Amino acid sequence: MPDIVTSAGTVSILTREEAFTELAARINALAARGPASVGLSGGSTPKAFYAWVVRTGALSPEAIARIDWHVSDERCVPLASDDSNFGHAIRGMLDALGVPAARRFPWPVELAPAAAAVAYDVAWTQHSPSKAFDLCILGLGDDAHIASLWPKCPLIGQKDAPRFTATEWPGRGWRLTITEAGLAQCAAIVVLVSGAAKAAALSFIAAGPFDPALHPGQVLRAHAGRVTWLAEQDAAALL
Repeated sequence: MPDIVTSAGTVSILTREEAFTELAARINALAARGPASVGLSGGSTPKAFYAWVVRTGALSPEAIARIDWHVSDERCVPLASDDSNFGHAIRGMLDALGVPAARRFPWPVELAPAAAAVAYDVAWTQHSPSKAFDLCILGLGDDAHIASLWPKCPLIGQKDAPRFTATEWPGRGWRLTITEAGLAQCAAIVVLVSGAAKAAALSFIAAGPFDPALHPGQVLRAHAGRVTWLAEQDAAALL
């Protein structure tokens, strides 16, 4: 099926296997050019990607040796917790692939949320003053949230915010997240979208009236040329 060009980026309608193959190819291409950073996402689809990578051996030796692994947002829980996004990456992929410890960059969740965000952002500034991730991988919630930018999140619209910060999501606790400022500095953004429950959210983001406070994924419209949505057919049914 041909790609669909939208105001929020290009939507590629793919099977899950095709989407995972495309994502792995992008990571391998980054590694082929040299050291690079990838921000992973949380959720069931990334966990399925980790299992697929381990099963298929889809990531190249260069990717294992050269990619710095992060997560674009994180819950304020220990890495051993089943709620930890980076913990899932460790258990589902990084350990199995033998990714060196020096290439693993979890948020410092042992600190209080605000302090953890500051420490992470300071570390990034020292490492990369003018750029965030080379590839930022996001998921999409059925409420149109991306990373931990949720509907009515006070971070939305704060163009002068740090690249990474802490936010308290009502009813879900404190989160550490990339911000709009951070997304603006990512070289490429890929959003994995699966399931019919995401169809309305993707449609609003791609073609609905602009209201990012209600549909946070619309903040990606500002970076449409660098955004690719890898969407399964049921998720793209309303485009």
